[in-house]
This record gives sequence, structure tokens and C-alpha cells, in this order.
Amino acid sequence: MFHRLSWRDFDALARLDGDEEMARRLRRAERSRRKLLIHALLTEATKTADHSGPLPPLDSAWELLARAEARAPKAVNRMLTNPYTGSWAGYTTRLLRNGIDGIGPLWIHLGHAHAIAAAAAIRAELDFETAIPAWHGNAMLPSLGMARFPGTAAFSSAIVRGENGRYFVSNAETTVRLPGSPDADAPGWWGIRRVRSQVGTHRFSLWLDDLDPYRGLYEPVPPERLPGKELADWQRLIDEACRLITAHLPGLARIMPVGLASLVPKPQVLFRNPSASTGEAFGSAVVGLPADGASLAETLIHEFQHIVLGGLLHLVELYEPDPRERIYVTWRDDPRPVSGALQGVYAFFGVTAFWRALAHAGHSPRRSGFEFAFWREQTWRTLRVLRADPTLTDAGRRFLDDITERLGPWQDEPVPAEAGELAAAAGRDHLAGWRARHLRPDPAVVTELAAAWLSGRPRPPATLDAPDLPPTPVPDGAWSHARTDLIRLAVGGTPLSPDGRPPAVPGATAADLAYTAGDFLEAIRGYRRELATDPDRPNSLVGLGLALAARGQHPAARALLHCPELVRAVHRSLRAVPRPPTVEQLAVWIGQFVAG
Repeated sequence: MFHRLSWRDFDALARLDGDEEMARRLRRAERSRRKLLIHALLTEATKTADHSGPLPPLDSAWELLARAEARAPKAVNRMLTNPYTGSWAGYTTRLLRNGIDGIGPLWIHLGHAHAIAAAAAIRAELDFETAIPAWHGNAMLPSLGMARFPGTAAFSSAIVRGENGRYFVSNAETTVRLPGSPDADAPGWWGIRRVRSQVGTHRFSLWLDDLDPYRGLYEPVPPERLPGKELADWQRLIDEACRLITAHLPGLARIMPVGLASLVPKPQVLFRNPSASTGEAFGSAVVGLPADGASLAETLIHEFQHIVLGGLLHLVELYEPDPRERIYVTWRDDPRPVSGALQGVYAFFGVTAFWRALAHAGHSPRRSGFEFAFWREQTWRTLRVLRADPTLTDAGRRFLDDITERLGPWQDEPVPAEAGELAAAAGRDHLAGWRARHLRPDPAVVTELAAAWLSGRPRPPATLDAPDLPPTPVPDGAWSHARTDLIRLAVGGTPLSPDGRPPAVPGATAADLAYTAGDFLEAIRGYRRELATDPDRPNSLVGLGLALAARGQHPAARALLHCPELVRAVHRSLRAVPRPPTVEQLAVWIGQFVAG
């Protein structure tokens, strides 16, 4: 089948105006792609000696899939659209192409084709018998669940058989019967649990897959069974998230269930919404347990945008390959290639739309106002850089132009003064910290500035405006998000603990607490003390610049926020001289030449 997307649909997806049928077309294209990839993988694998190990020949897996498709095409489609079929196929193809085993012997990974075929056959209600791989006694039937045989060798096999609608998985000593509803647990069996939520006419259904070995992002992972308490937390938070998305972005609520089918649950990380996805696992996202429903809604939208763009990139090329890590983005602490920056722009475009809708509705106004103001500005910053990038194709430029058409007018929408000020400060904070860690000033400029200081010149030389060198992905120093975490705590982005106290913010110093509380004089004193102990610490350098700037125009603030990497490099070169300057003294001197 030939898959294409009209320019009309392309533009609609870029502007967040897609509908269910567009998402279905992306899913159908992904299904066809996986079918071709699996066929090519199995064909190529048969040329490899001992590729089957103790399992049947791979031809039998393809034959069982063909039988299931003839009986119940939807059963095979269900397996092809299972996100982890895609991640398995991609991972195993790379192993085969590179001639390596990866995690476990190659036959274990190739043999997963038998497990996929067996799951399809069970869904098609076929009578059959085959063998599937077992990892440490865990025999996975994708999209159904896992039979467990404790005490078994690290890599072994299990027999799957079915007759008259009853199905069993067995090894040499034990037989496990699949329950009538495979997502239920039974003796020796863990089912893949599903969380359902309905808001009016909108129905959401998400698998919480804590079992499939290929649910990870890069390589296979063992099962991590979710405790019952956390399962209840996920149900509650998914209900909250679905209500928010339906109420405030009803168009997205209609399309999201088509493109987001499965979550891989992970533990909670306070002040973070850790999540990730990969283009190979279309339909799935790895998500940490969020603090509240709004955080989960934000994360689901973010990952859905990644999923849509991943599917789109399998149909159209938006940029030419360029692995250089060279673009600044607020959502990462390292420089990003064009591919990563574009993915982030599209994901945070969706996040911005979510917080904008909540802000307009007056929902948690301090929080939504801050998040809208922050993400619209930061997404816009990266979007403008990307639009000028020479690696974009014509389709890529059109895609970004479509986003610009929608995101551009949002920059002028009014937000509360506090939200705008906090968002601007958080943005300056991260950018200056990134510069300090990832930009390396021209050594000749550093040498000239150090010599000018030592000669007693009242102002730095005019060569100060030399262009930055390309960023390096290797950071010079650590970075803490404590100040932005404290802002989010203040505006209501993190719930209080059961005793009513705010949670401790990792990495926050006394100076950070003073700065975010508005006590800028105490913050200045605190950051001075930190720099006296460690003049290289990026958070202290930038913190001092922020605290000074909060009290008005100041040359040191200009230098520490606009070129902290230069201040630090010159200060390092002067530390060995008699009576070296403090960081602040040097920043005042350099700041005379820096535009505000």
C-alpha cells in the first residue's frame, strides 16, 4: 500500500489542527512500514547461522502470522501497531546489521518474532503450537502479558499452545493458563493493565505496559511490575489529565487516543515531568509518575506531539541529516542537533497551547500564566533559529512556517506582570547557565582581556565582541534547575506534602531561596559567598547576575547574564596573579562593554 499525506493535512498537523483520520493515516503508514521491516528482518536473519537457537525456524513465525491474518486481519494489525513491535524490529535489525548480540544472544531477539506471531494467533483464536523466548523465566506475549517461570535459566524457551479457545504457556516443569481476559493477572501470569477514562463523549484508553522487554528507549529492559497503589494513582491522574485536555483542547482530545495508546510507567521525580519517546515505538511514551493531573496532561500532549512528528518524518523529509550538536534549547541542558531542536519545538508548541488554554480559562492562574509565558517565549526563540537553518528542506520550512503562523501572535497576548517577569527571569537563568557551560571563548580574546586588566585599563578592548565559537556538547561544570523549581513551587506547580509543607528543592542554596523570595540584597550576599568558595560554579555566576539585575541596571549583571563564559575564562587566567580580582569586579569591568 502506498501512503501519502496531502499538503492540506500536512499544514493542519503542523498547526495543531489535525483530526482523527489524519492520525489514523499516520498509524496505517507506520503499520505498513513495520510489516515491511519485519519481513526484511526475518528474510535477512535466515542467512545467519544458528539464528534460531532452540526455537523453531523463523519461517514458521511468518507462516503463523499469515494464518492469523487470514482468519482475523485485525489481530495482526493489532500486533503491527503495538508500539513495541516497532522498537523490537528496529533494535533487532541493528543487531543483525552490525553482527552483534546486544542484550543476550541474537536468537533471543530474533525469536521474539515467534512471540509476536503467537500473540496474533491468540487474538485470532487459532489452534496452534510454537515456542517463544524466555528471559530469566519471563515469557512475553506482546500486547497480552507475561508467563513467569521463576528459577529458570537466563535465556531459555517456552511452549505456547492453544486449542478450542484455551491457551497455555509451559516449560519443562510448569504450565500457565492464560486467563479469559489476558490483561488480568492469574497464577503464573501477569497481564498488561489498561486504564480507561471517559469524559463526555471522549474515550481514552491507555495500556500501562510494565512488562514488554522492548518498551525501553534503546535496548531491552526487565519487567518492573507497578504496585497496586501506584496503579490507582495512575488511574486518578489520567482521569484528571483527560478532563483538562477535553475541557480546554477538545480537538486534541479527539485525536490523541488514535496516536497515543501505551505508557511505560516510571517512578516520580519531584519538580520534573520525565518522559521520552522514540520514532520506532509510534504510539508509546515512557512517563514518570507526575505530581498532578495538569503535569500529566502537559506530558501526554508533549509526547503525543513527538509521536505525530515521528510518524510524519517517516513520510516526508523535513531536514537534511546533520548530527552537529549546535542549537540552544531551553528544555535541554546540552546543545541539540537540528533534528532534536525541531522535535522540541513541535512538542513544546503543543505544551504552550495547553497552558495558553488554561490561562485563558483562569485555571490555576499563577501557574498557567507562568507556564504559558515561559514556553511561548522559549519555543519561539528556538523556532526563529531553526527557520534560518540551511539544512531545512522545502517541506521543513513550510512546517515551521505553519507553526510560526499560529505561535507568532501568541507572543503579543497579555499575561499577568508577575508571570511575564518570572518567565523572563527563568529564561535568562537557563540561557546564561548554558553559555557558561557550553561556550568556549576565543583564547586570543581571553588573553587580550587578561592583559588589559593587568595593565590597568579602565575599559576592556573593543575586540570583546568577537563571535562565539561553536558550542561543545561537553559541559564545563554542573547545572542545577533549583531556581526555576523554586519559581514553579511558588506559583503552584508542585503540590505540598501530606503535612502541608513544601517539598525540599534539590540543589537549592540559601542564596537561591533568597532570590526567589524577592530578597535580592541577601541573594547578592549569598552568591558572593558561594563564588568566594568556588568561582567556577555556573549557578552562582548566573545567580549573582540575576540578583544584581533585579535591583536595576548593573554592568556586572550584563556581563554575567550575556557572556558568563567570558567572565569565567578571564577570571581563571587571572587567579594566579598577585591580588586577583573577584568574579564580580571582573564582571563590572567587562560589563561596561556589554549591551544591556
